[in-house]
Amino acid sequence: MKNAPDKLQWHPAFCAAAGLEFHEDIERLELKPEYNLSKEPIRIDLLIIKEESDRRIKNEIGHIMRIYNVIEYKSPEDALTIDDFYKTVGYACLYKGYGEYVDAVPINELTISIFRETRPEKMFLTLQKQGHTIEEKYPGIYYVTEHLPFPAQIIVTHELEPGEHRSLRILSNHAKKEDVEEFLRKAERMNTPRDRQNVEAVLQVSVRANDELYREIRRDANMCDALRELMKDDLEDARKLGESEGEVRGEARGKAMGEVVGEAKIILKMNRSGMSPENIASITGKDLDEINAILEGRVPVIL
Repeated sequence: MKNAPDKLQWHPAFCAAAGLEFHEDIERLELKPEYNLSKEPIRIDLLIIKEESDRRIKNEIGHIMRIYNVIEYKSPEDALTIDDFYKTVGYACLYKGYGEYVDAVPINELTISIFRETRPEKMFLTLQKQGHTIEEKYPGIYYVTEHLPFPAQIIVTHELEPGEHRSLRILSNHAKKEDVEEFLRKAERMNTPRDRQNVEAVLQVSVRANDELYREIRRDANMCDALRELMKDDLEDARKLGESEGEVRGEARGKAMGEVVGEAKIILKMNRSGMSPENIASITGKDLDEINAILEGRVPVIL
């Protein structure tokens, strides 16, 4: 049996044919074969796949969602332009186009959601000029309809009702004290490992973005206890690390030294995540001078 011939390279030939087709105007045209859409790999910020298409998500942000939901998030420093909107539409179309088989992602089971802290007034005006309709379905949740292949919504986190959306509202450079305090109270009642990890991830960014606010909150003994409780997993890791290092040394003094080193590592980790010494002290219960000694290298830590 003869070996199969190499796969024909149709695309370069097509680009050449296109150049020939437009040869009369070629001096006014720029043809860019295999043009990269982005310098970085194209990635969706968050993809939410809902198992039951006909069962509506309880949170009103999810009311629009179907089976496949493409999410774009803009940080407080990022703008949200008309190009960002259509880029997200494009991401959803690419996600459909790269399905495992033909029509694996039905167009009628696809939605997009874009999150931003403040309302993108200029983008809204442009969308309306282009014939789209914008409706505030719920406070801070705007549906974009007409001339789109699938449902779309813009979530303005600053305008969301605080009751069910504290975790989004405190992801801000200007978080409100009442939002943070209620988030801490609600987070204390969350016990699953996944919930605790999510709470810690939100807090680390919120604390870094609102250092002065958290300094004020830590003066409240109850809130300080709540912060410490939410970080207890890190503190427990420090204790276990100390025990294991103490076992290696095989002596009580070694165990105690291991606990100190373990706690110091956790403190360094908190600081690298953006927490101030004051916030670390409020969470861990350690003396501020002791925290600063560790951060300044006056307490040796083997990393």
